[in-house]
Amino acid sequence: MTAPKDEKDVTGEKVDAAAAAKAGSPVTGAQSTTEAALEAGAQNAPTGAEHRTSIPVVEVRTGMFGVHGTGDTSGYGGLVTTVTLPGPSERPYGGWFDEVVDVLTEVLDESGTGFANAVEAVVVDREQLTLHVAREHVVEVAQALRDDPDLRFELSLGVSGVHYPHETGRELHAVYHVVSVTHGRRLRFEVAVPDGDAHIPSTTTVYPANDWHERETFDFFGIVFDGHPGLARIQMPDDWPGHPQRKDYPLGGIPVEYKGATVPPPDQRRSYS
Repeated sequence: MTAPKDEKDVTGEKVDAAAAAKAGSPVTGAQSTTEAALEAGAQNAPTGAEHRTSIPVVEVRTGMFGVHGTGDTSGYGGLVTTVTLPGPSERPYGGWFDEVVDVLTEVLDESGTGFANAVEAVVVDREQLTLHVAREHVVEVAQALRDDPDLRFELSLGVSGVHYPHETGRELHAVYHVVSVTHGRRLRFEVAVPDGDAHIPSTTTVYPANDWHERETFDFFGIVFDGHPGLARIQMPDDWPGHPQRKDYPLGGIPVEYKGATVPPPDQRRSYS
């Protein structure tokens, strides 16, 4: 009698990944990810430009519902899921995406900057166009997107931050969403910087409404926007240590009293795992 197909060792990488994260082996987020699991995930990751292929795997998750070790009673303790970033796309991008990239290429080449120097990658994912922009050229790219009559992305929806601890040298990302009211289009551009040098030129001279959003991103992620008219924390106290929305920020907290009962901070509550 032959074994069912799903019980066979389909690939060596899959077996290695499952073995690396089998039930009973505690895994804490992405930081205890094994090399075998990363290699298994990288095989399914999109490929592209050289500067992007070294960091396709964001995280390797095991089990279900964030439970690790013997506390996983869902029956999925051996489940291994890789979380990857989409890689650069190849032309044609589809729809109006090609037109926008062509116009932006023309504008940047005419200015002497060059599209290849300003834009690190073009990514089309989930029917959305994303430009990965070098930080030293972010203001010029934003101004070209706003001012060129064939682009006219005149409305910025703000700036937000993302933290990828495993993306060495590109741990912090600032993400900008812009809209062309004139042409009825929307795209996003993204700037990545290392944790040790988290400086990005401010875009408030192009999109004044980004003032408050850059302050929020500075407050929660620690990205410093050089040239901002008044960069300061927007919600946390000025002397607050750390940046609360980074993935490596400690859980912490303070006790909360509610109708005579005291709820302890999250890091002091009972653990079920």
